[in-house]
Amino acid sequence: MALVWTAWKNGSHESATDYGLKVPIADRNRLFDKRWQTVVLELPAEHGFAEVEVSVSKASFWTAKCHELISKEIAHWLRARRLIPWQTHRPPKLLVEEMGPRRFRVKGVVN
Repeated sequence: MALVWTAWKNGSHESATDYGLKVPIADRNRLFDKRWQTVVLELPAEHGFAEVEVSVSKASFWTAKCHELISKEIAHWLRARRLIPWQTHRPPKLLVEEMGPRRFRVKGVVN
């Protein structure tokens, strides 16, 4: 089943120090387990996919407000794909597929 997740940043592009992917609450509640410490995110690379392990053990991931997968590797990937910066209030939407327990693959950009 195809999922759509949105790129996220923690402030303006000039001041943002963290980037990641905002997981819709419905996807988080259905596909993630609070017992997990991390998930593996597969990001498209020049040859295949690069695997990034991302923490989901922080309490904020399970709140209604802060349900993002955050990592420097995601930020580097977004920059390399020229998805940063984005227009105000128009973050890229990414097509994601669940590959198995704790594993998700970014398939491409929706917009």
